[in-house]
Amino acid sequence: MNIEVELDPALRELLVKILAPGETEELAALLARLEGEPPALLGFREGGAVPLDPAELLRFYGEDKEVRAQTLNGEIYTVRQRLYELEERLDRRTFLRLSHSEIVNWKRVTALDLSLTGTIRVTLEGGVTTYVSRRYVKKIKEVLGI
Repeated sequence: MNIEVELDPALRELLVKILAPGETEELAALLARLEGEPPALLGFREGGAVPLDPAELLRFYGEDKEVRAQTLNGEIYTVRQRLYELEERLDRRTFLRLSHSEIVNWKRVTALDLSLTGTIRVTLEGGVTTYVSRRYVKKIKEVLGI
């Protein structure tokens, strides 16, 4: 993506013009960002709610018919969105679906063990270990370029 900025004192308000070769996921994501910030992602714990910063999250996972969010410091929150809703809402370059029940923050991955047959072991910051399900191995390998 190329970005050009032109300053024009004659303009009374900000004007954004996007030139694209066609409709793409990148264009749709950019338009969504420009149109406004999505509502805060809230985590619930002990009767209270706190806004969650996606950059501070390790993973989302299903447990006891609820979706949990785990932060970098190990805190666990319940979120009210389903995993498929989070997958649509979160940055696809940062958060990747590893299985039917888990999405991880790819920027927080510290190691990958590819020696296992049929799966990949993923280690996140803080030593949290999880696995890519067989169904998602091909997709993850494509992302990694292997």
